[in-house]
Amino acid sequence: MAFEWTRETHPSWDADKQRIIGDAPAGIFDRRYAALAAGTPLLGEWWRVTRDGRTLGYGWLDAAWGDAEILLATAPSARRQGVGAFILEQLEAEARTRGLNYLYNVIRPSHPEAEALRAWLERHGFEAAPDSSLVRAVPRA
Repeated sequence: MAFEWTRETHPSWDADKQRIIGDAPAGIFDRRYAALAAGTPLLGEWWRVTRDGRTLGYGWLDAAWGDAEILLATAPSARRQGVGAFILEQLEAEARTRGLNYLYNVIRPSHPEAEALRAWLERHGFEAAPDSSLVRAVPRA
């Protein structure tokens, strides 16, 4: 069955975000996520990726000044199944509909798989920027 991409109209912290983001190994995401209470409202735009009713990951986009910072989070059990690439494609489409110019992602220095993640993003068209983020132009339709 195909992945489903659902925008969260009023994003808030929930059990699936806790499982995928809050319980991720130390260094991947900001540890403040792990301490959020269920129902805490979240900033930015959030999308949920599901297949057969099970949440497999999240995409997050926060636009400012014509660019968008993005976050991709995939459940450990769903890795190497195309979920991350699907999230990236969907976030790019969302950015394109908003007329944004660039997507960028910041890999935390403490990320335990920083080099592998950097290589994955580079295989998906991202390039290193002077501020150590990874940037990719949003192609026009």
